[in-house]
Amino acid sequence: MKILISYYSRTGNTKKMAEAIARGVRDEGATCDLKEITDVEIDQLLEYEALIFGAPTYYGSMAAEMKKLLDDSVKHHGKLAGRVGGAFTSSGMIGGGGETTILSILEALMIHGMIVIGDATIQHYGPLAIGEPDAKVHKMCIEYGQKIARLTKKVFGN
Repeated sequence: MKILISYYSRTGNTKKMAEAIARGVRDEGATCDLKEITDVEIDQLLEYEALIFGAPTYYGSMAAEMKKLLDDSVKHHGKLAGRVGGAFTSSGMIGGGGETTILSILEALMIHGMIVIGDATIQHYGPLAIGEPDAKVHKMCIEYGQKIARLTKKVFGN
């Protein structure tokens, strides 16, 4: 089972979240590639059973670098169906559009036919940090990586 965690991070906050999610994925025994969004070639998306994307919140939406990859992913429309997806973000403030950013990423994944999972207890759509991730967000990111890895194992049976 192979999981891609790809992110864009200008200040380093989103990168820290990606690293914590990768730790959670690896804690569950899954293979994980951690890549900056600019290092991901569109055809590489087909190599993974799960794709987790993270971007900072800019004007209530994802960074342009992330949007470009998701726009380019139309090349593989229908070929990502049934894979597991996830999203996370860092935002400058409460009410700064973090949830809408995560939802915009998840919308693209669902249009591909991917499977996404929510959380009934906290941060329902995916991890969100306000500024630099604190210990609570770090823990949530690890748990999110574990949850995505467990779901991927259930779906793909490995």
